[in-house]
Amino acid sequence: MSERSLTTYEDPGSLPGAGWELSGALGHGIVGAFQDDSEAHAYGWLLFPYGGSPGKALEWANAVWVEGDVALDHFEEFTHRFRAGSGVLVLKDHLPKDRYDDIVKRRAEEYRNHHIRTSSSLNRLIFAPSNSPLQYPIQGFTVVPLQKTLIPGLALHAAKRQSYTVTLSVSSGVLAIKALGEGDKEGQVEKEITVQSTSLSDLNNLLGRITYTSTVYRMRTGDLAHFTFEHHEAVFPIVIQQTSVPVLYDIGNDINSRVTIVTKTFLRYTELQVLISSIRTYYKDIKIIIADDSLEPQKVNGSNIEQYIMPPAQGWFAGRNLAVSQVTTKYFLWVDDDFLFTDQTKIENLVEVMEATPELDVVGGSVAGHGQFYFSLVYEEGNGEDGGCLNRKGAVKYQPVPGFPTCSFTSGVVNLFLGRTDAVRKVGFDPRLKRVAHSEFFMDGLGSLLVASCSHVSIGHQPKIENAKYSSFRHQQSKDVEEKLAHHFFKNHLKCIRYG
Repeated sequence: MSERSLTTYEDPGSLPGAGWELSGALGHGIVGAFQDDSEAHAYGWLLFPYGGSPGKALEWANAVWVEGDVALDHFEEFTHRFRAGSGVLVLKDHLPKDRYDDIVKRRAEEYRNHHIRTSSSLNRLIFAPSNSPLQYPIQGFTVVPLQKTLIPGLALHAAKRQSYTVTLSVSSGVLAIKALGEGDKEGQVEKEITVQSTSLSDLNNLLGRITYTSTVYRMRTGDLAHFTFEHHEAVFPIVIQQTSVPVLYDIGNDINSRVTIVTKTFLRYTELQVLISSIRTYYKDIKIIIADDSLEPQKVNGSNIEQYIMPPAQGWFAGRNLAVSQVTTKYFLWVDDDFLFTDQTKIENLVEVMEATPELDVVGGSVAGHGQFYFSLVYEEGNGEDGGCLNRKGAVKYQPVPGFPTCSFTSGVVNLFLGRTDAVRKVGFDPRLKRVAHSEFFMDGLGSLLVASCSHVSIGHQPKIENAKYSSFRHQQSKDVEEKLAHHFFKNHLKCIRYG
């Protein structure tokens, strides 16, 4: 066996834990080895040679992985770090060569449509003029589409003159001066309105009656109003937004009315039954939802268990979507089907964090023996043609969650997490990701999901049971890796992914 160049990398916070061993050859050298460190101080990875293919290395590593499905969810990303020794994945390199031009063209068109859908005049940078005599609303003026609304706070504060003239103009609506009484006529409706008076008091009275009506019906867009007096000009934003109806959950009086336990299973009924038994040890009545895409489904018996049978081998994220779609409680707890509840798996503690921090959408725990897994995601938008870059770094916390010193804000967490049902549904799980997927959910939720990781709630992980049929579906081949990277290139408009 040839032992060629090996890369050594140490990143204690990023590694899922100790106890696994990878060793063997890939024809051109050793893929890697991971040695147990019972002190849990530092973990060393020896990964594939600098010239190796990450797809091939992953394919080989999947075949010899002897312990730890939790880590396998993230192993692909560790292998990617060392492509050409750079830690950067250039996604266009993974597109099918015969369809490269067509894919790039369609991606550009979709991105243009996305930009139209998400852009707004409100994104413009606006500077407030200095020493201006104009008074106007700088924040908080929101109107309902097509409905007439008084513009608050318009006024002129100028030195005495023979006459005063101000102009107000908009582009996505019309302006008018509201009539004083029932017998009075409203002023003419125009996109630009000029108000003139020899009395400053009368002019301000007229400014206080100016209304704005949007002429564009959208759920959320905006307009910029231009307000001028002599050589002074000010610009202020008008938010045009349809009001939404609140969606509230009755959390009841106990944990059973607040949380549903959710999992996805495939060919692992032995592990699933152990999980259910452990849940019932601590939570006898809580609802359990199971999405099952096994090849030959078996009925799972038990009280307050809902088993949803899917077409065979639909995949990891398709199952997550189905399971979460059936949740009727405010929160759900996601667990893998080979996890094990212990006396440290206190769902109430995660609910407490969520209820005390209403902005939170996802709170993760830790997996016993594997530690607390969390990571940061930072997106650099880049230009419209090439796309942006996503920077992913393990073991990054942003700041503590107020009132909970064992919890910190981050970008992504491990497969044990409490999710706010309505927030997670809005992001969803990409059903094209069938085999290994986890970080992708947090990628899609970046900018909309507030995520935290807590160390004071943990769950056990069952010993691995050899299952050749399961492994043949579970583990990605090099073709799967290439397709996933090409998918990120198009769907997320990414040029590259950097690992640190």
